[in-house]
Parts: sequence; structure tokens; C-alpha cells
Amino acid sequence: MSVTVIGLGSMGTRMAEVFMEKGHEVTVWNRTASKAEPLAAKGATVAASAAEALAASELVVLSQTHYQAMYASLKGAEHALEGRVLVNLSSGSPDEVREAAKWAESHGARLLAGGIMTPVPGIGTPAAETYVAGPEAALERHRATLAAITDTSYVGADPGLAALYYLAGFYLFAAIMQAFMQATALVASAGVTPRDYAEVAAPIVRSIGEDGPMGFVKICAEHMTNGTHPGVADTVLMEAISVGHVIEATRAAGVDATAPEALKALFDRALAEGHSDEGLSALYEVIRPTA
Repeated sequence: MSVTVIGLGSMGTRMAEVFMEKGHEVTVWNRTASKAEPLAAKGATVAASAAEALAASELVVLSQTHYQAMYASLKGAEHALEGRVLVNLSSGSPDEVREAAKWAESHGARLLAGGIMTPVPGIGTPAAETYVAGPEAALERHRATLAAITDTSYVGADPGLAALYYLAGFYLFAAIMQAFMQATALVASAGVTPRDYAEVAAPIVRSIGEDGPMGFVKICAEHMTNGTHPGVADTVLMEAISVGHVIEATRAAGVDATAPEALKALFDRALAEGHSDEGLSALYEVIRPTA
């Protein structure tokens, strides 16, 4: 099946390459035309305009920095959107993505918003994963083609959900990595190398997401869903005291304490709101939106 790729940064270029490697006819277009030349040498068709790129394929994959780039790229080519399925893998806020879906629909196109959770080297590998939201029928029609570059997990009809899943996943990744660096800096004050501490940290991170007594992600998810937070093994008060000790040790070691101080502030709010004897999942009641 033919596919058009618009946006030829490192991600878009890799996608176009993988599509071709897996037997698809690929048309490419980029506002900076010179970026298409290496792909032309590999067999891609280079469109002379955005309208020509849209006309070449029903499936159009956009890999750009943000949604405004889509509007800028397709300005003047809106007439060519009729009947197209736009898979936009750019970053954007949920509301921004929803507005883009309405814009596409007003021009006779359907928008599949994608939150891609894979760096450039992962494109086309089994590790590639993308959250997709929008019209499910459009995804099913093109899922096999998209499988050349990434696995797709459908998360719902609301196009903004793809952005929410992506941003939540990115935050989870960034927060875990920040916590690892924070913990590493703390033990490094006593001469432990980052490489040595990684051997200790990796099993902890893995166990948190697994099944079993240490699988706190799934345990907390049950409590958060039910709205009950049993403080059997530990309590918010106990955890708050431990976070306070982390801050003391961090300051004594000369390590930046911004992140643990922010965490302590969250625990303090939970204590102030009466969750002291409840379990760790009670923090969710402080974090989540209120009625």
C-alpha cells in the first residue's frame, strides 16, 4: 500500500526508510526540500508540493515538532485533504489535538492522533509502540501498513486521549529517570558509582511494575480505583517521615533537594487532609482533580 510521509526530521526520515524497506510505495514532502534528497536516492517519490503529497496516498503520516507545523505545511493544500487519513505523530496538548481533528474533518479528512513512545532507532522494531486515538475504523483500515513502523494501541475515539497517554507516559519515564539520578547522586556522596548503583536500582524499578507483593503499581491502582487506601503495611505518615529523612540526607550530602522537597510537600498536604493512617495510594486523593 502507498503511504505519504510529511515532515522529514530524523523521525520522519526513519519512518519513510522503514516503510520502503518493508515494501511500501512512499511519497515524501518537506518544507525544506533538500531533506527529501537522501530518500529520493533510496526510491521514495518526492512530491513537488503538499497538495501533490496528499494526492499520492490515502494514508498520510505527519512527523513534525508540533501541530502548528501541520497547519503551516498544509496551508493552501486543504482542498487535497478530502478522503485522506492523517496520522499525526506530532506533540500537542489534548485540546490542540481535538481542534486539529475538527479541522481535518471540516476538510473531509479523518485524523488519527498518535503518541509515539519510541525513539528514532526503535522505529520498525518490535519495541515500537504508539498510542492512537480517533476514528477506530480508520485505524483498522491502515493498521497493517502502520505496523511496518510501530505497533499501535487504540485508546479511544477522543483524539485528545492519544496526547494524554503520551504525556502521561513521558512524565512517568522522566520522573523515574529523575528519581534514579536523585538516588544515584545521594549514594555517590559516599563514593558509590552510578554504574554500581544502577545494579541496585534496576531490580527495584522492575519490581514496582510486576505482579506480586512488591508490584506497587497494580496494588495502588486497585486501591485508587476502589477509593479505599488501607494502611496495613505502611501509612502516609510513615512514608512522610521517611521522605523527611531523605531530605535531611540529601542536604547533608550537598545534593540538590528540589525534587524530594516537592514530594514532601505532597505528603504534607495528604497529612493535612486527614490521610495520615491510610496507605500510600491515598496520595491519589490529593493529586487527582476534585469534583
